[in-house]
Amino acid sequence: MSTHGSGSGGHQVGSTRLFVTVWLWLAAVTGIEVFLGYVQLQPALMLTLLVILSVGKAGLIVAYYMHLRYERFSVTLLLIPSTIFCIMMMVLFFFHDSQRILLLGTQNGLK
Repeated sequence: MSTHGSGSGGHQVGSTRLFVTVWLWLAAVTGIEVFLGYVQLQPALMLTLLVILSVGKAGLIVAYYMHLRYERFSVTLLLIPSTIFCIMMMVLFFFHDSQRILLLGTQNGLK
């Protein structure tokens, strides 16, 4: 079994209180996201807010529940290029389809 957090060679991990606090923040942000789904906002503004909130939630999850906050900084730096690569691949493959769907929506008067 793993000796994570035990002994002199283990990583320092947060307390139960810290994890509950992070969980409450995640629940609050999820509540804001659900609320935004019911508010009549412009789609571009609503999607921008939802993406920003989702990225923040993902950061909290990675930092605290995946214990990346307690890793060496060099390990954290390894994730940045891979994240940028994944985002670029999504843009490369899905941007053309999103433009096509947007064009179809404007042709049908659905804007």
